[in-house]
Amino acid sequence: MIACGTLSMASLGLLEIFYAIVALAIFCCFGNKKKRLPRNWPLVGMLPDSIRNLHRPYERIAEVIQLSGGSFIYKSLWFFSPNVLNTVDPANIHYIMSSNFSNFPKGSMFSRIFDILGDGIFNADSHLWKNQRKLAHVLINHQQFQRFLVKSSWNKVEKGLIPVLEHVAKQGSVVDLQDVFQRFTFDITSILVTGYDPGCLSIEFPQVEFSKAMDDAEEAIFYRHLWPEIFLKLQRWLGFGQEQKLKEAWQTLDHMVAEYISRKREKLSKKTTTIEDEDGVDLLTSYMSHPEIMGLKTDDKFLRDTIVNFFLAGRDTTSSALTWFFWLVSQNPQVESKIRQELKATMPAEERENWRLFSTQELSNLVYLHGALCETLRLYPPVPFQHKEPLKSDVLPSGHRVGPNMMVLFSVYVMGRMTSIWGPDCLEFKPERWISDSGKIKHEPSYKFLAFNAGPRTCLGRGVAFTQMKAVAAAIIHNYQVHVVEGHPVAPSSSIILHMKHGLKVSLSRKWIWNLNR
Repeated sequence: MIACGTLSMASLGLLEIFYAIVALAIFCCFGNKKKRLPRNWPLVGMLPDSIRNLHRPYERIAEVIQLSGGSFIYKSLWFFSPNVLNTVDPANIHYIMSSNFSNFPKGSMFSRIFDILGDGIFNADSHLWKNQRKLAHVLINHQQFQRFLVKSSWNKVEKGLIPVLEHVAKQGSVVDLQDVFQRFTFDITSILVTGYDPGCLSIEFPQVEFSKAMDDAEEAIFYRHLWPEIFLKLQRWLGFGQEQKLKEAWQTLDHMVAEYISRKREKLSKKTTTIEDEDGVDLLTSYMSHPEIMGLKTDDKFLRDTIVNFFLAGRDTTSSALTWFFWLVSQNPQVESKIRQELKATMPAEERENWRLFSTQELSNLVYLHGALCETLRLYPPVPFQHKEPLKSDVLPSGHRVGPNMMVLFSVYVMGRMTSIWGPDCLEFKPERWISDSGKIKHEPSYKFLAFNAGPRTCLGRGVAFTQMKAVAAAIIHNYQVHVVEGHPVAPSSSIILHMKHGLKVSLSRKWIWNLNR
């Protein structure tokens, strides 16, 4: 008892010293507002600079990397946390993501930070990842799923999104467009992954437990990148802060996913859904129709992890991109005008002044809209950073030495703001950047444009994302005028997904009358 008491008092004394150093460092930081690299303090490393900039994390990372010329080593809390190499150097990224891919897995730190994803495709490494990716690739590209994707996306736009927009326009009210898009992508992701439509997108704007749990989990995971592990353990032990929020979110997700799996198993047992359905098939049905496939046992644990991973990929990334897209378009009316002209060029003359949606074939020919979406993803990538962990010591093309227990972080957000990568006009919103002299979509190397990852881990859902984004963008821009509320503050939120901190408050006016009976 005496020994334990002595240890506790000693630990308390160390914490008091630690907090004193942090407080002094933050005080000194606030006294100097010049843009400069973070100072490496005794014991606490560069943590005070992170705390000082908690309200603007991505802007601060951009400042630091630009000041350092493209790569910067962040010194973490002494003894407790690994150092982090922040880099946006395309040569480094190509080396890590492609040339020497085998030496740079996600690693144990990634799995620990993103433990809520279980053994799903985003967390998995080595053979487990390869097998999951092969299976997901086959299922996503199968004609049954592609047919289901097109049909479901069209239906959700026409019967879910448009009625909500019509209601807002008719009422002359203000709506958070980011919330609308999150509801849209939550519903469509649920349909594509589980076959179930939760009806989140409706004029009643119902509360959705699953969606809120995802938001809470993403915010908590973001803070895991900032706070030392010892602080996170303290939160878990005492049951407070972001770690408690993550625990509660985890429980909600597990409960909801278990319901999805149980409902699907019951439905399949009654043979009301089959793999040969003419209208296509959702992913959960495909997985459950094969208890073992490609070396994977599709038990409840596997299905749970797969569903959570797909929801993270489908719900948040597309809604984030659409939100930033419409804000950028609202700030650049000449871009909006060119998109409208391109949309009209795809239509018969007699339909150009009428309300309408666009077919998949029509959307595939929209080069300028595609460029505008790519330009949005360049400036505001939905996943603003990602990281790797080297298996063994290595030297990157930039000359930086990395080793095990060190994190290598790519700031995708900062990459779009580097003149060394995109030229002196990198901060401008220019869809023309993505169009070749012959009028075709211009390809940019993935290690330069990292919105869809690069190398063997290139995003499997790229085509799905563009199909949904184009369908929504074309429907809104042709049929409505979006007006962002004057003075509405716009800034990135503190999350692993680049949401808008305050949403996107807009009003809508109709260009044509919607035919309810079409």
